[in-house]
Amino acid sequence: MAIHIGFPSIQYIPRFFPNCRANQHNKFDLRVRAKLDNEEDYLIDAPVSVGDGFSFTGGKYSDGPSKSDEWRVQGKIVKAYQVYGNKGKAKDPIFGLTMGSASQSSSDSFRWFCVEAGSTSNPSVLLVHGFPSQAYSYRKVLPVLSQNYHVTAFDWLGFGFSDKPQPKYGFDYNLDEYTSALESLIEVIAPEKLSLVVQGYFAPIAMKYASKNQEKLKHLILVNPPITDSHAKLPSTLALFSNFLLGEIFSQDPIRASDKALLSSGPYAMKEEDAMVYRRPYLTSGSSGFALNALSRNMKRDLKSYVGEMRSVLRSDSWRVKTTICWGMRDRWLSYEGVQDFCGETNIKLVELPMAGHHVQEEYGEELGRIISGIIR
Repeated sequence: MAIHIGFPSIQYIPRFFPNCRANQHNKFDLRVRAKLDNEEDYLIDAPVSVGDGFSFTGGKYSDGPSKSDEWRVQGKIVKAYQVYGNKGKAKDPIFGLTMGSASQSSSDSFRWFCVEAGSTSNPSVLLVHGFPSQAYSYRKVLPVLSQNYHVTAFDWLGFGFSDKPQPKYGFDYNLDEYTSALESLIEVIAPEKLSLVVQGYFAPIAMKYASKNQEKLKHLILVNPPITDSHAKLPSTLALFSNFLLGEIFSQDPIRASDKALLSSGPYAMKEEDAMVYRRPYLTSGSSGFALNALSRNMKRDLKSYVGEMRSVLRSDSWRVKTTICWGMRDRWLSYEGVQDFCGETNIKLVELPMAGHHVQEEYGEELGRIISGIIR
């Protein structure tokens, strides 16, 4: 199987690819194979996105069912958070071409991919993934918690199977927008009280929501959050996506945007079939890369103020929500130094996981599920 790519009609392409030919729509058809050293081919069978000059739709890794397909059928689409403005069809910032459907905003509210487990009559638990990741990271946590709780994991806008609007066409990926979007989503999927579990760099965003909605929360569990002053800066692996020009390039690289971003944060040995779930959004549309680039820039600019606000709220006498921090001790992005002292000062319960890294739920999902269950019971 081969990658099937459609190029706009450009005069010099035949010079470099003599075997390609122009079709009736004035696009050149080029068939190539993608392969890593000493590993089997990537089997990408993807029709060209209409009007999108460099992205695919429908990419897959093999002819048989994939983990990504299996995960997708477990979830559902929930509409929440109103799209602002109406600027017409989104165009990519590099070539000015109209983007494919995956990069276009909904006409009214954004579509969020959510996976639910457990009886709806049980207490609600919401699992919030980190940056950059997906709800898939909680796949081992869901079965554990679903025994006694109604648990939901979702993909943030710009990630996984949720909407990935082109920046400035309905969503700009700034942290204030994410805070408002989270509030809108929770109103839809968990109208009653809930326990909130948040991992990584999205913790300050969830914390801002929590500070204004304490009456909604039973428990708040933060998993390796940026909680000290030294944490208020993106690691180089993520900051790279915010760089001018290079950020646009590297955010379109499926390996760098998924594998390297995840594996550099801790001592993980991810299976190839799981890695392909994280790669899929970047293989199937350029919209994932543009979202990553936009959020990285905003996170780099505003993370410090958000971390400072989170620290202030947790120190405040007005903070009344039961709060626990779970910490993977082998986190390569966020140092443990200062975490224990902060928890001591604020009377926040601290749970240490000696063998886990930054994305605790990825490698020790079942153990984290049992810890969460013990905290909120």
